[in-house]
Amino acid sequence: MRTEQEMLNTIINIAKNDERIRAVYMNGSRINPRVPKDIFQDYDIVYVVTETSSFIKDKIWLNLFGDVLIMQEPDKNEQSQGSVINFPCSYGYLMLFTDGNRIDLHVETREYMQESYGHEKLTLPLLDKDHILSSIPSPTDTDYHVEKPTEFMFTGCCNDFWWNLQNVAKGIWRDELPYAKGMFECVVRSRLDEMVSWWIGSQHNFEISVGKMGKYFKKHLPKEYWEIYKKSYEDDNYDNFWNSIFVTCELFRYLGKDVARKLLFTYHIAEDRNMMSYLTHVRHLPFDAKNIY
Repeated sequence: MRTEQEMLNTIINIAKNDERIRAVYMNGSRINPRVPKDIFQDYDIVYVVTETSSFIKDKIWLNLFGDVLIMQEPDKNEQSQGSVINFPCSYGYLMLFTDGNRIDLHVETREYMQESYGHEKLTLPLLDKDHILSSIPSPTDTDYHVEKPTEFMFTGCCNDFWWNLQNVAKGIWRDELPYAKGMFECVVRSRLDEMVSWWIGSQHNFEISVGKMGKYFKKHLPKEYWEIYKKSYEDDNYDNFWNSIFVTCELFRYLGKDVARKLLFTYHIAEDRNMMSYLTHVRHLPFDAKNIY
C-alpha cells in the first residue's frame, strides 16, 4: 500500500505535468489533526482546471493514479436519476485502487473554484501554478462540531422519537418487517443519534465532532452508555427487536433528561410515559386482536 507521501507526490506530480491543471487543494479528514490517521482514510482532492470536458471525455489519464479496483462517477449517477449537473464547471471521480488507497477527485474550473474555495474550513492548498488560490485560514474542523440545539429543536426531536415508535410497533404487529425495521433504523434511530450527538456536545461545550453518521460515538460515550447503544441493534427476531426498542427508549430517556438539565430545557416526561405504556401493551397484543384496547 502506497504511503501518504507517495500518494501526495503522485497527486501533485500529475498536476505539475498537465498544463490543463492549474492548482490543487485537499479537503477532509487527512488535514484534520483531531482525527486519528488510519489505512482507510481517503484523499479528498480538487484539481482546478482550464476546462472539464477533456477530463470527462477521455478517462485514460486516471490510470496515472494507479490500478483502479472500482470507480464511481457520482455526477453521472445523479444525472441518471434526473438531477441537473453542471458538467462544464465541475465533475467528480471516486476511485478505490488495488493497493487499498482511495482518492475522491474533483475537477473544477477556476470560476467555479472562486465561488467555493475556502468555504470548507478543512482545506489545504497543495499546488498553485498561477497564484489563483486566495489566502485562507489554517484548517479547522469547526464546521463539523455538534450544533447546540434550541429548545424548539430539542422538543421536536423528542416528540418525533416517541411518535414514530408507534409506527414501529404497528409494523411488528402486522408482521411487516421491512416497514418496521425501516421506521426504526431510518427514522427513530436518526432521532436517537441526534440526542446522542447533543449529549456528547453538551459535555464538550459543543466544540467537538462526533463524525459522519456518529462514527465517533464509541470514543465519546461512557462505556455503560455505549453498551446500551450497541444493544439497540438487533436481528429480525421480533422478541429481540422489541428488546432493542426498549433499550433504545431507555438510552434516549437518560440522555434526553441530561441534555434538558444542562441546557435548561423541558423534557416532556408525559410523552415518554404514555408511549412506554402503549409499546408495552402492543408488544403483548395478540396478532389476531380485533381491537387495540
